Amino acid sequence: MSISVQQVSKQFGSQRALDGVSFTVNSGEIAAFIGPNGAGKSTLMKIICGLTPPTEGEVTINGLPVSGDSIGIRKKLGYLPENNPLYTDLYVEEYLLHIAGLYGLRQRGKRVREVVGLTGLTPEKHKKIGVLSKGYRQRVGLAQAIIHDPDVLILDEPTTGLDPNQLVDIRNLISGLGREKTVMLSTHIMQEVEAICQRVIIISKGRI
Repeated sequence: MSISVQQVSKQFGSQRALDGVSFTVNSGEIAAFIGPNGAGKSTLMKIICGLTPPTEGEVTINGLPVSGDSIGIRKKLGYLPENNPLYTDLYVEEYLLHIAGLYGLRQRGKRVREVVGLTGLTPEKHKKIGVLSKGYRQRVGLAQAIIHDPDVLILDEPTTGLDPNQLVDIRNLISGLGREKTVMLSTHIMQEVEAICQRVIIISKGRI
């Protein structure tokens, strides 16, 4: 599934966070979205996911406007926000079963076991999320983003807090997912861009 962003602007009071942004990410492509802090990356990712409406312009997923059926579109999207919000009092498997239930998945237990294995959470799956390291919490966030097997993945700083070994594992996972999904990720790590992305989209002061 492709992502098309056409002339998207976003105004917060007197501040123009995005200014006429346009680009397309093609199906089966891993695209990096890079720029300095405050450039508008997270705002645009929220707009693509239908969480924030644009002031102007339109986003379509596979030709369907996000604003028209945001709930339907969100079923095809997986989103990992920059500040990964988790239920810290729940156990890892318990949390992922809850997310699987929200998506109405059948065979929830089987799918949870699959994503736990994919994201390297097996050693931590019986722990409460609140006691996990930042790196493992990031893995839980990635697991919830892919649990419903979405066609499009939007990942905002997906490797934040990971140690060097974890970085390699998660990069390999994202590369594998990119063979069959459309992936857009933001990052400040240039080695990450070089290692796993086919395209780079650079944003500064709300403009490409």
